[in-house]
Amino acid sequence: MHKREARQPGPYAGLRLLAVHAHPDDESSKGAATTAKYAALGAQVTVATMTGGEAGDILNPALEGSPAAIRDIAGLRREEMAAAARVLGVDHAWVGYVDSGLPDGDFDELLPKGVFYRVPDDVAARPLVELIRRLRPQVVTTYDELGGYPHPDHIKAHIVTMLAVERAADPDANPELGEPWQVQKVYYNQDLSGRKFLAIHERMLADGLESPFAERLDWFAERDRERHTWLSTSVPCGEFIDVRDRALLSHATQIDPNGGFFAGHREAAKKYWPYEEFELALDLTGREPLPHEDFVESDLFADVLYDSGERVPADLLMVRQEVAG
Repeated sequence: MHKREARQPGPYAGLRLLAVHAHPDDESSKGAATTAKYAALGAQVTVATMTGGEAGDILNPALEGSPAAIRDIAGLRREEMAAAARVLGVDHAWVGYVDSGLPDGDFDELLPKGVFYRVPDDVAARPLVELIRRLRPQVVTTYDELGGYPHPDHIKAHIVTMLAVERAADPDANPELGEPWQVQKVYYNQDLSGRKFLAIHERMLADGLESPFAERLDWFAERDRERHTWLSTSVPCGEFIDVRDRALLSHATQIDPNGGFFAGHREAAKKYWPYEEFELALDLTGREPLPHEDFVESDLFADVLYDSGERVPADLLMVRQEVAG
């Protein structure tokens, strides 16, 4: 496991977060500013990457035909991941499964044996059970039941993470993998919601600017109307958005800095939405249940218990910010 360089203790010392992602680069495009912020504040933040990204295409035109990519895409993506982890200031662990790719059709029919999606759930969860018991995170982040979007490895990451959290707490499950540990909270990454882009669109119009979202406004509105997610938690992290972008650019095979993710909509989001959203999926802190309304939290560590049993003090928590308007 790659360990970050030692830092001075910060206000979040003693708090630990494990972010589970499917491929290298996911950690830099989903919740990255939040993980960078917590790491800078002194929390122990670890990214676990379930696959090596071997099936990823070269998405940066500048690297098309790259001998290194053609010869060893897996090795190149490992180097990119190490660079991104350094930028974010997080620890990193490879879980070691093979990228399933994204077939056009039924995953169960088209995916070959041996890829992550095909590994039995109880087998695939074992490395995460060991990691959770060793790292003892109070908070875990992953994807929702739909994988955030329907990629087989994202869906599998959700299934395996939730199973690992359950088994890590069970003293009768896999005792050879370490002492039991109860994760207190699980969150799903939800920072690409339709509601977010609708709000940015309206704020740009109010400033007299042309919105890059106008052509897809109906799609965003429909996505928001039909969403099954709860945007429970909005973490203010504007001061770490540039860190997030630098980490993403570390994945040079996957990111075209002159288009796609870094087109006008990305710059608009940076200015008008300096937050990242999460959905509270599991809460075992013992606090009163949160009202089922959007944006009722601003801190993934809100109300968690330290190892001593003391609750995180209220004056440590980030100030709640209104983001709905």
